[in-house]
Amino acid sequence: MMEAKVREQYNQMAALYDRRWSHYISNTLSFLKDWAKISPTDAVLDIGCGTGEFERLLLVEHPTQQIVGVDISEKMLEIAQQKCHPYPNVSFQKASASALPFADGSFDVIVSASALHYFDDPIAALTEMKRVLKPGGEIVILDWCKDYLLCRIYDIVLKLIDPAYKQCYTQAEFHSLLLNTGFEIHRARKVRFGLAWELAILSVTERIATASPS
Repeated sequence: MMEAKVREQYNQMAALYDRRWSHYISNTLSFLKDWAKISPTDAVLDIGCGTGEFERLLLVEHPTQQIVGVDISEKMLEIAQQKCHPYPNVSFQKASASALPFADGSFDVIVSASALHYFDDPIAALTEMKRVLKPGGEIVILDWCKDYLLCRIYDIVLKLIDPAYKQCYTQAEFHSLLLNTGFEIHRARKVRFGLAWELAILSVTERIATASPS
């Protein structure tokens, strides 16, 4: 039910999305790209790819980067496909974060920006990310952070007025979600863009089980 509301909302705003949110998109996705330090040889999955702006940023530096973007909004994906049409190494698919249509161990790097606060079942989504991540691969998630006063206000207001919105998390809650899904956190930071937007970013890998001493 929640995904249907998100899909409807983003289908309606797709045509104006890049222009309306240009400053936010440019700042957050450029920061994500610089933080992730993706190798040109990595196979990348972008969950909640929207209009394909992160893909465009990566391709400026590495035109042969292998990238798959998934989103639940058909209209956003249409724009992403148009934007990246010259690149046969980039593809887009309609898919839910909690039911990814890929084989186990398909990607070296998985990124997700400004999407977690819409996930109806974040544990299911994180479990799917772990499934399709290659051994030794990395997941980078950037999302709003409720440690900041403005984000706490956004969280309260959006729950009242936006039927597609689920919730945002404090950094501690963010860490707990990832640790409970079997990840190990390697890097984490809170970051502010201007006066209005405060986010947290984390880089994680799958936790490697260690044998108990006999």
